[in-house]
Amino acid sequence: MAVAGRVFMQLSEEILSGRYEAGEKLPTQRTLAAELGVTMTALREALKRLEQLGLVEVRHGDAMRVTDWRARGGLDVITHVLFAAGGLDRHMLRDVLEARRLLLAESARLAAERATEDQAARLKELAANLAAAPDQAAAQAIDWAFFHDLVETAGNVVLLLVMNSIREIYLQRAELFEAVVSGHDELAPLYARAASAIANGQQNAAARAVEEITRRQQDALLEALG
Repeated sequence: MAVAGRVFMQLSEEILSGRYEAGEKLPTQRTLAAELGVTMTALREALKRLEQLGLVEVRHGDAMRVTDWRARGGLDVITHVLFAAGGLDRHMLRDVLEARRLLLAESARLAAERATEDQAARLKELAANLAAAPDQAAAQAIDWAFFHDLVETAGNVVLLLVMNSIREIYLQRAELFEAVVSGHDELAPLYARAASAIANGQQNAAARAVEEITRRQQDALLEALG
């Protein structure tokens, strides 16, 4: 990892862990560089990334201050909180899974209203592929493709961008999320039910089927992680 990247990770973890509270002044850049044993150039690059994430505020002629990342941060902060210090924050994981469930259920409702014939056929095809998936890795890939297509079918760009952010989390540590498709043969009928409801314009039925899938996935994953 480049020096600036290492400094960024260290400082972001300290901020997100609460070592520095919102509104607190950070040491001066010169002091920080000396404490971390890095050049001013590397430190400034790291601080720029922290500022872009909404973790610090850097004002010319004033001290650097830690911001309230819950109020100022964007979706990019999620990954850093979820995998803070190389571990897995269970509370943040629950929040991510809850947000995923709500997003996908509402996307299913919109998809049932807006799906074209081709989009509906594609979702049915993916549901059938899941039922025939030879192993968990294949099922995991199909699961992602199904829900990505579902959100795209919903026709809301903001929901799609949120889904893309979740995708980055998912792919970064895909092995941690294998349990979402454990027993995928039992889940497959629900995917088929969701796809059929979307094709038939049944908004409530589509939302209920996706709600059931994602709730089961959430329970399975949390149980697997202990």
